[in-house]
Amino acid sequence: MSGRKSRILPPVWLLITLLMQYVAHRLVPLAELVSTPWNYSGLVLMAFGLFMSATAAHLFKRADTPVIPFEKSTALVMNGWFRFTRNPMYLGMVLGCVGLAIFLGSLGAWLPLPEFILILRMRFIRGEEALLEDTFGEEYLRYKSKVRRWM
Repeated sequence: MSGRKSRILPPVWLLITLLMQYVAHRLVPLAELVSTPWNYSGLVLMAFGLFMSATAAHLFKRADTPVIPFEKSTALVMNGWFRFTRNPMYLGMVLGCVGLAIFLGSLGAWLPLPEFILILRMRFIRGEEALLEDTFGEEYLRYKSKVRRWM
């Protein structure tokens, strides 16, 4: 499915996934993977992931280029987190979900995570990369060859 057709934006998918993680933890705990007090480390990872996403979005705003997927980019952002990963907003969201799964501590909390990663990759990243290549051409291809995707 093309990302252009997706009406649900990544932050909404994130909230749906976080909710599904909690529901799966409550309804299908399966096994305890992380016990107290170690599970509190998940809160740190969750905060870090959300910080990464928010600061990456701020870099887009500073460059005066849209943060909303599939709107025409006006600048290729390659500083900050973008020096290390081409998708720090999505990586931050995934880290937030991993943090919640660690905090909840059960195997059930991990179940929605692969689907969320697949949604981000198939509905957003693929299409965004194609648009960036069309918009920025060789400059984006050079950047893409030097900086890893989000995972």
